[in-house]
Amino acid sequence: MSSSILKPATELARASDVRFPNESTEYRRAREALLAEEIELRRHIERVAEQRRSLPPGGEVKKDYAFEGESGPASFADLFGDKTTLVVYSYMFGPQRERPCPMCTSLLSAWDGEVPDIQQRVALAIVARSPIERLKAFKRERGWHYLPLYQDISGEFSRDYHALTKDGGDDAAFNVFMRRHDGSRQTIRHFWGGEMNGASADPGQDPRGAPDLMPIWTILDATPEGRGTDWYPKLSY
Repeated sequence: MSSSILKPATELARASDVRFPNESTEYRRAREALLAEEIELRRHIERVAEQRRSLPPGGEVKKDYAFEGESGPASFADLFGDKTTLVVYSYMFGPQRERPCPMCTSLLSAWDGEVPDIQQRVALAIVARSPIERLKAFKRERGWHYLPLYQDISGEFSRDYHALTKDGGDDAAFNVFMRRHDGSRQTIRHFWGGEMNGASADPGQDPRGAPDLMPIWTILDATPEGRGTDWYPKLSY
């Protein structure tokens, strides 16, 4: 996206003819200033996405990671299906947990209905360390229809791609891989992974990536109360 051909955000904001019933002049002036910032945010998100797409090739995946899927054993290459790109979400539901992470569960519940659309473009795998039968049972309990679940049998994939903490606990992780022909052989490489954590969090905020993967936060950020500092999703209410 070339910034040289873009109109200033303030000019685009002034051109908006959206008005709401009984709004004041003060409200419209402040809303116009906010609209300019929203336009700049949209542009920044696109610049970041473009920069991400321009990354040089990541590290080659050389290990033979083993998974158990809902239909049986699967290699890492199997997770791609007929796609050249694979998105992996590491779900915080290890065998030591009585119940899965509520935050991860909220995210995946929002994703479930999007899976058929996502799979038109890329492969998707939801990976956790609990036995596959336990994962399938929770899928039924939650009413998920489409999420493709896989057990990381040895935990080695989770360890290598930052879904385990130093003390062996679960951590959420989001990684993207690509499969390409490299001369006479097929090569799988890491493309990108989320790296924003506690070390990069701003004061007063929980660690989170950007753009945020959870639709609920996008909705709550548009409300007067915002997302708050002490409310989190639960498995039940």
